[in-house]
Amino acid sequence: MNKLTIAIVSLAAFFLIRPVAAQKIPSKFEHVEALVTFGPEASPLWGDDDHVQVFFFIVPTFFTKPVYIRVFDPETVGLDDEASGEWDTKTRFSVFGGLATYTEPDARKIDPVGNFKSGQLLATREFYNEEQYDQSWYSFGPFNPLEGEEVPELGGNVFKVIIEGTSGNDGNLYHFFLSTDSKTNMAVEGSNAFTYEYSFRLPLSAKVITHLYPFADSKVESITQYNFDLDLEGEILLYTVAKNRHKAAGSVNTKWAQSNHQLVAEEKNTTLDLQIVKTRDSRNDMVMYVVNQYGEALPFFSVPVGGPPKYKYKVNVTYKKTGTSY
Repeated sequence: MNKLTIAIVSLAAFFLIRPVAAQKIPSKFEHVEALVTFGPEASPLWGDDDHVQVFFFIVPTFFTKPVYIRVFDPETVGLDDEASGEWDTKTRFSVFGGLATYTEPDARKIDPVGNFKSGQLLATREFYNEEQYDQSWYSFGPFNPLEGEEVPELGGNVFKVIIEGTSGNDGNLYHFFLSTDSKTNMAVEGSNAFTYEYSFRLPLSAKVITHLYPFADSKVESITQYNFDLDLEGEILLYTVAKNRHKAAGSVNTKWAQSNHQLVAEEKNTTLDLQIVKTRDSRNDMVMYVVNQYGEALPFFSVPVGGPPKYKYKVNVTYKKTGTSY
């Protein structure tokens, strides 16, 4: 097997035997307020490190009907967007499919460098102040599932969406939905979405805990989590089938923080749960990614593969000999 196949072959088993219920992206499991991308002139103070975000969408092999990639609130001068002075920001959404869309190594890197725009450009549009898309949906497509890159190890055909702030310094907040209909959100059965670097807004309320779900395959011995611009507004906790509330390092304003965590055998081929617990009500955008011991990025799945991890409590019972006989 080549290196890529070894990395994700165990993941394919989950998709093949466990149906996935597609959700709006970010999903209900994550408790993320929205995805966010700022214009290239924005200060790091706003919480976006590179003004580019890349998401992948898996359409399962058995699904043959046309699909649409829908974007909620794609314009950048709206109710939920983040103004920095006068509105002046444009955002480009581009959909890619075909050979090398996913399997090109640069497409899976943390930074948008090299040939990260690999594959065939299927559709693109730049948004600015179009009032009709404020708090409304725009649909890319229809796409034949076969227009995506066939990736047997992931159990389907993969499309890539690259979101770029092309001008200005404001923040664009948005959501996705992979749909079978251009006008409504009709889930594609068995689909999922993932990213390698997550740029997002935390919930406004401190009572809501955010969950990010990286998947650790069979070769992962340890992970290092990196986060940018948490502003010390809370703490980051790692939960797995073998770890319960392990503390991870949190970042200050405009800075990166990192912490390393060793994994045991039972944590391999499982989903991990990185929880961000805020200490106060606030509005904050941040970035996060996770790498293994080789520096390779782990995918964050919108719908956690195999479900959210449940810690397996170990109870040791000791019987004391009393000398009483029965």
